Amino acid sequence: MENQLEVDIKVPNQTKYLSLIGKIGEDVAYTLKKFNDNREELAYHINLVLTEAMANAIKHANQNDPNKEVHISISLSENNLCIKVYDQGQGFDISEIRKIEANPEDEHGRGIFLIHALMDTVTYSHCCNGHVLEMNKSLNGQSTAAAAGDDPCAGPPPTDKQ
Repeated sequence: MENQLEVDIKVPNQTKYLSLIGKIGEDVAYTLKKFNDNREELAYHINLVLTEAMANAIKHANQNDPNKEVHISISLSENNLCIKVYDQGQGFDISEIRKIEANPEDEHGRGIFLIHALMDTVTYSHCCNGHVLEMNKSLNGQSTAAAAGDDPCAGPPPTDKQ
């Protein structure tokens, strides 16, 4: 199935763009007609995972380096939402982060836990000039793996400057 919507954004490695990217994620959610009853909740969740992923890319992966950028790709099909956040950092083992217990009272350190809680599948892997955090959410009640054949995340990562 063809994608209904694809958004591809590159922003400087600065936290001042977090709210802009979060708002774009909310607007994507508001385009989904079949989510009339819980569209606001979905919009909030997309905003949250986007801003958490982007903040991690800026602060941790790209180490606040103003010469780097963050690339965000949002693909939306009838049955799946795929968000990719590309960084230019050294990477980390996402499975090790999940083993650490998040303290709900801490102001920092819960981003990966929130992303895993709100998305169906989350992976972090090496690509071209850095790494990509890929987050998928099924839009039809099935897990993303069950929605095979309708994968807007398929295809190579961007090959230009990351």
